[in-house]
Amino acid sequence: MDTREKEPALRAAVAIGRDPAILERIMDETVHLAIWQRLAPEYGAAVSELGWDAIDDIDDEMDVVDVPRALPISLANAGYPADLGLADELAAFAVGFAEIVACDRLRVRLDVIQTDACRKFHADNVTVRLLMPLVGPGTQWLAARGVHADPLVAHGQLQIGEVGLFKGRVWAERPEILHRSPPVAATGITRLLLAIDPLGGVHDQR
Repeated sequence: MDTREKEPALRAAVAIGRDPAILERIMDETVHLAIWQRLAPEYGAAVSELGWDAIDDIDDEMDVVDVPRALPISLANAGYPADLGLADELAAFAVGFAEIVACDRLRVRLDVIQTDACRKFHADNVTVRLLMPLVGPGTQWLAARGVHADPLVAHGQLQIGEVGLFKGRVWAERPEILHRSPPVAATGITRLLLAIDPLGGVHDQR
């Protein structure tokens, strides 16, 4: 159940909108989650039909200025076909994210997930993390205080193609928003998740 309309504190901690500029709200001290509501990308169907046994996880560090060149190479090395149209969009997201947090280096992950890793609600030990589901159920989130009432009920869930910026414990010693990966091990479902962390030169939040 979505309780955002009933809880003013939760409304203040979460910024959601269809304009990509909504992501800039993560730099506000009171905002712990910013979500850009996008439609599923055109390449989504093609990506979901990939043979996952032939696809490797990506976990690469790269300078922001090198992202447009380095990310297509990472995708090719991991087994992604070049004609998917994936590289340009993911590179644009990475560069845009770096501009928001004013960093000069990124850690970019593209994880094929078939297990129940990170199934408990938590906040990451980072400044802020970008998450975008490409295949399968997306990241679930709730208000931190809600975990004591019912740790299995999420307030919201990222949909395929939506971009979420989740504030971590480096910027939020007492996180207002927790998140988790929905359990999939018993379902046979495969998830594909983009995760990007800033590594260097991050400015302080406002």
